[in-house]
Amino acid sequence: MFTSVRDDLRATLDEIRAAGLYKPERVIATPQSASVAVPSGDVLNFCANNYLGLADHPEVVAAAKDALDRWGYGMASVRFICGTQEIHKELEQRLSAFLGQEDTILYSSCFDANGGVFETLLGPEDAVISDALNHASIIDGIRLSKARRHRYANRDLADLEQQLKDTQDARRRLIVTDGVFSMDGYVAPLAEICDLADRYDAMVMVDDSHAVGFVGPEGRGTPELHGVMDRVDIITGTLGKALGGASGGYVAARAEIVELLRQRSRPYLFSNSLAPVIAAASIKVLDLLESAGELRERLTANTKLFRTKMTEAGFEILPGDHAIAPVMIGDAAEAGRMAELLLERGVYVIGFSYPVVPMGAARIRVQLSAAHSTADVERAVAAFVDARATMAG
Repeated sequence: MFTSVRDDLRATLDEIRAAGLYKPERVIATPQSASVAVPSGDVLNFCANNYLGLADHPEVVAAAKDALDRWGYGMASVRFICGTQEIHKELEQRLSAFLGQEDTILYSSCFDANGGVFETLLGPEDAVISDALNHASIIDGIRLSKARRHRYANRDLADLEQQLKDTQDARRRLIVTDGVFSMDGYVAPLAEICDLADRYDAMVMVDDSHAVGFVGPEGRGTPELHGVMDRVDIITGTLGKALGGASGGYVAARAEIVELLRQRSRPYLFSNSLAPVIAAASIKVLDLLESAGELRERLTANTKLFRTKMTEAGFEILPGDHAIAPVMIGDAAEAGRMAELLLERGVYVIGFSYPVVPMGAARIRVQLSAAHSTADVERAVAAFVDARATMAG
């Protein structure tokens, strides 16, 4: 049987390659950092979500090593059987306090967190209203629920209001949005979304994976940025980006929501507990965030410098001030070719194409980090200019 299937799969893979959509995986031989080693040599890393540069921070690494000695390697169980340690409860309490929510529940990833919310909270008599550019994990999570599904155009408040009007017969309504849209760097208008939610008696959920740790005056994410920390009902996020870069996710929400998730959320009930080493290291990250103002300022400065220099050099970058800086290319094959040329020039970036972004909207998504120096940023811009000249010549 598999002989015929193999031929079909190979044909599909050949089509992906021919369209310039194949996504190779480069192997790095060093810890995640502003500079990493790949087979071709040492390169500047401008594609990791290591926003604050904490992935190899010595205090985070030390906390992880200490946790191995104290708590062991893994739990070999789910939380409700015998997989809950004091370290898990401490991290949940710390996240709740940091995000201004009543309680928090840990997951093995934010993908699982988003996969476990909708089915638990919403039934056929309910409606979920989702931004059209929400992360794939939100889309998949919504599909698992029996709720009525509605979409509104990206950050389009008029369209959102129309969807709210069209669903007034629903028992419960949940508006869900990314806090920051990861392919564009756009920030959701949370204040206005909360205003509409109040007007139409809906709940608000935000996936803040690309914001918590560095967006907002104290790095508490887009709800803090927009002054709506007390008006957002559910926040999902990851420990795998600014908060240390390992893995793990969470739902921080109203106490009753979290309690119900502990009882019925399938990704939580049927997945092993978060490794204690990650929990301990994440607590250390939260400690560091209390005095991370300088890191956030450096990230902001690096982001502004890169966006300004690239615009001056004639590149098209989607507008905004987030550390995600999408350099628009258009053609998938050209984006892949430019990424290869940049790697040859010592700058590691990735070309994003369909189905990650819409067809014809291929881009190189540059990720700035507080770990980058001014010289690193200027070198990256120079590499883009040189790579473009090579492609044109």
